[in-house]
This record gives sequence, structure tokens and C-alpha cells, in this order.
Amino acid sequence: MLPKNESYDPFKWMIVEQSLEEELTLERSIREIEDCGDINTMTQLCAAMARQQWHQSKLLNQAVNHIAEMDALIAGGVQML
Repeated sequence: MLPKNESYDPFKWMIVEQSLEEELTLERSIREIEDCGDINTMTQLCAAMARQQWHQSKLLNQAVNHIAEMDALIAGGVQML
């Protein structure tokens, strides 16, 4: 439940917040990639990242659609268990 003086922002969940540890872990990974000079390793990494991005994009789309369907059901008065 929100405090009385705070308004509801339906898009607040879309703001990505990362801890300092997460930021540093990401930066370390990026530096490892930037320092890699092996073309075969880079090719494999790029292919794996393209597959992972496609999968995550598809999963996120499905999740958002599922949430929208549940919201519509709740707004229509359907009780979900």
C-alpha cells in the first residue's frame, strides 16, 4: 500500500535500478569482452548473445501480455486464485 502523500505511478516498475555490485559486475564483464582479441571467441559470444537477447525479448513480451490479460480479468471483476 502506498503512503497517502505518494501518487501511484503505473510505470515505476519499468525503471531499472542496479546496485553498485551489479554495476561493477557488468563493467567487469564489458572490460573482459573489450580485451578479448580472439575472433572465434568473439564470434561465439556474439552468437550466444543474439540467441539470449531473442529469447529474453520473447519471454518479456509473453510476460507483459500475460500480465495485461490478468489485469483485464481483475478489472472485469473476475476473481483469480
